[in-house]
Amino acid sequence: MMKNGETSKLHNLIPALFSILERRLHAVFPIVLTPLFAAALGGVMIVFVGLMALSERARAVVEIDITRGTLQPIPIAIPIFTGRTLSDQQLGLKIADIVSADLQRSGLFRPLDRNSFIERMTDINRRPRFEDWRVIKAQALVFAHVERLPGGRIKTIFRLYDVYAGKQLIGQEFILRKHEHRRAGHIIADAIYQRLTGESGYFDTQIAFIDERGPKHKRIKRLSIMDQDGHNLRHLTSGRSLVLTPRFSPTRKEITFLSYAQGQPRVYLLNPQTGQREIVGDFPGMSFAPRFSPDGNKIIMSLQQGSNSNIHVMDLRTRQLRQLTNSQAIDTSPSFSPDGRQIVFESNRTGTQQLFVMNSDGSNQRRISFGEGRYATPVWSPRGDLIAFTKQLAGRFLIGVMRPDGSGERILTEGYHNEGPTWAPNGRVIMFFRETPGPEGGPKLYTVDLTGYNERIVPTPSFGSDPAWSPLID
Repeated sequence: MMKNGETSKLHNLIPALFSILERRLHAVFPIVLTPLFAAALGGVMIVFVGLMALSERARAVVEIDITRGTLQPIPIAIPIFTGRTLSDQQLGLKIADIVSADLQRSGLFRPLDRNSFIERMTDINRRPRFEDWRVIKAQALVFAHVERLPGGRIKTIFRLYDVYAGKQLIGQEFILRKHEHRRAGHIIADAIYQRLTGESGYFDTQIAFIDERGPKHKRIKRLSIMDQDGHNLRHLTSGRSLVLTPRFSPTRKEITFLSYAQGQPRVYLLNPQTGQREIVGDFPGMSFAPRFSPDGNKIIMSLQQGSNSNIHVMDLRTRQLRQLTNSQAIDTSPSFSPDGRQIVFESNRTGTQQLFVMNSDGSNQRRISFGEGRYATPVWSPRGDLIAFTKQLAGRFLIGVMRPDGSGERILTEGYHNEGPTWAPNGRVIMFFRETPGPEGGPKLYTVDLTGYNERIVPTPSFGSDPAWSPLID
């Protein structure tokens, strides 16, 4: 048993030790949540879970787990949100459940059972009885008041409390349009995620993907869009023509995709809100995998030329096309770095599919993948620190990440046929699709955390492939 003086000395050392460990681990493993992070060193996962900006007496590492390599989620209490009328109260329950589901799905939070709550929260302006929440071991407490305004708009006031410190961490008020109660939940979840992890959230986002229905040999594929949790699904194309590889613009106002309307491969731009679309251009031969540049003014893609394909970039304002690679091979799946200065792509110019990086003008092309297997579909992280990829090795299909120089390769998941990684806007989570075998099988969407844990299926009404994660909604 430590004496009070020894406990105090140890407590005072924690912030300094935390800082030293974080700097040293970052040198070999750059994915860090501050102050909630997981770091891999020598094959052993060291996990720190903590609350941000707590009082001095509560500012401590919650748990260190060096045996399992898994995060210990933060226990968080989310009571039913109050409302002025019965209808408002019912809406408050729905929004509270959305917040709870978002946070739980992240793998970083553990919403507590409401049946265990001692205090019944009834007034948004009343200070909680923190001792009641400490009894059930809640570390954070979320509460909100919801009401409908004239015209149906939704007004939400919410608070986030640090239970151990006994103080408020966040107080916000916002108004949304009618029918946007799910957005209210996502906005609250994002605010909580950012305050307690130090990183931006990703819940108030959308997913563009290919909805697939029907028999395997005659599947109808429609460009579709939904919230990141699978709700509010809308079909953007009819399914009469094959559509592939949807990608969001940086502003989320446009989606580029490939369509085989009238039997010819064409790249389109589509406004998902208005449904307005335009043809980017008719290209000779086949075109593959169009993506936007970070400023949204260009799209990059590969165009087939005989048996080869090369990387091209098009200025959307002038429609001028410029060729960036000129190899007697198949160069495809280009993706810009978030600063727009580099491009990663796949090529079989060395005999097998490998990953290459070049400058945005096509210069300084160099190979970055040197592991076993075939590498494909590289996508640069929004944070710029990693590149996600798919890899085929010994009959297995893997999703992994590596640094832009090719170092630090790590496999996050494997399956029967994994493909099409796309990043959450905070660079913390990857979504992909996985095929299932058999005559009744088909693709399903999944997410996985950068630690390689917390793999989850994304609910869709039917099969889904080729996901693209949007930026945060304004």
